[in-house]
Amino acid sequence: MISPRILVKGAGEMASAVAHRLFMANMKRICVIDLENPLAVRRTVSFCPALESGLAMVEGVTARPCANLAGLEAVWAQGHIGIVLADRWQQAPFFFPDVLIDAILAKRNLGTRMDQASQVIALGPGFSAGQDAHLVIETNRGHDLGRIIENGAAAPNTGIPGSIAGFAAERVLRASADGVFTAAKEIGDAVGKGEIVGWIGGVEVPAPLDGVVRGLIRTNTIVTAGLKIGDIDPRGDAAYCHTISDKARAIAGAVLEAVLRHANH
Repeated sequence: MISPRILVKGAGEMASAVAHRLFMANMKRICVIDLENPLAVRRTVSFCPALESGLAMVEGVTARPCANLAGLEAVWAQGHIGIVLADRWQQAPFFFPDVLIDAILAKRNLGTRMDQASQVIALGPGFSAGQDAHLVIETNRGHDLGRIIENGAAAPNTGIPGSIAGFAAERVLRASADGVFTAAKEIGDAVGKGEIVGWIGGVEVPAPLDGVVRGLIRTNTIVTAGLKIGDIDPRGDAAYCHTISDKARAIAGAVLEAVLRHANH
């Protein structure tokens, strides 16, 4: 099979898991796009840090930034995923994708249309198959996680994080006010309940429970009240901070199936 040209919108945890799965299935022409100041929390399993550092690796797969189509093709030739700033992509589209995957997980459609690629796949709430995308992937934890929806919409956003070791909403760190976040801890650090994880302005952000910092937004990020800025894993195993989660693997597997359905038509 000739590798399709794939554009993934987003380079956070879920988008990166999707890109990783497709790459490992020998689809080697993948480009991910993200904001200049990404809001990813699980940065150790995301490709977006490559925009700042020049390289990001997720479970052995690397992404490198590109400034133009020639640079992207060079990155592909070297065996990497390409990553491009969303603004740059919009100003000068690099290619018309065979497959476009909206993996931003904004809980709403921020502009994805079915005419933007031969096959358009969208993840989660805010999308309806047959209207916004050819196929929609269910992202809500539970019996239907990873279901490929051919007609209709994904389940609406519940606003409740998935449970890990019996903890759901309480394991998530959210900004208590608008401001600039400064980290006091690193992803993978062990913390006790009440220990300071960071600050927003001069306001402390305490750990809500004992565990390991599984995700944390980067220092100097401008945040708004209510924004997810981190999460604590009560299982306490730092190795989980550096590998793709069960949820992300399920969603990525569904996207791979969806791409192959179209390719084999």
